[in-house]
Amino acid sequence: MKRVTGIGGIFFKTADPKKTKEWYRDHLGFNTDDYGCTFWWKDKQGNDCSTQWSPFKDDTAYFAPSEKEFMMNFRVENLTELLETLKNEGVTVIDKVEEYEYGKFGWIVDPEGNKIELWEPVDKAFL
Repeated sequence: MKRVTGIGGIFFKTADPKKTKEWYRDHLGFNTDDYGCTFWWKDKQGNDCSTQWSPFKDDTAYFAPSEKEFMMNFRVENLTELLETLKNEGVTVIDKVEEYEYGKFGWIVDPEGNKIELWEPVDKAFL
């Protein structure tokens, strides 16, 4: 079973997400929207894939139970199987999975207290 297949996103807290998105747009050329910036790329098979960059308001609860200023999102192929495997390996798994048209999401916590989002993507939902 493949586990992580790529980086799905980089999420971080900031005092002013709008201002941060504007700075990255103006100075680094990010094509920003309400959520941040989506970077498009192709996998080895030529499939369209995406990685998301998103600033969050500094008081967001989305990163909980972690108290860190960031959260990583990793792309996976079979979220349900991977979460079960990780649970059996003693990894802290947050017992909820959310499903949307653009994929399934689950969460784990690493030994340093970082919340990690695992995403089984449906990239074509963005096209």
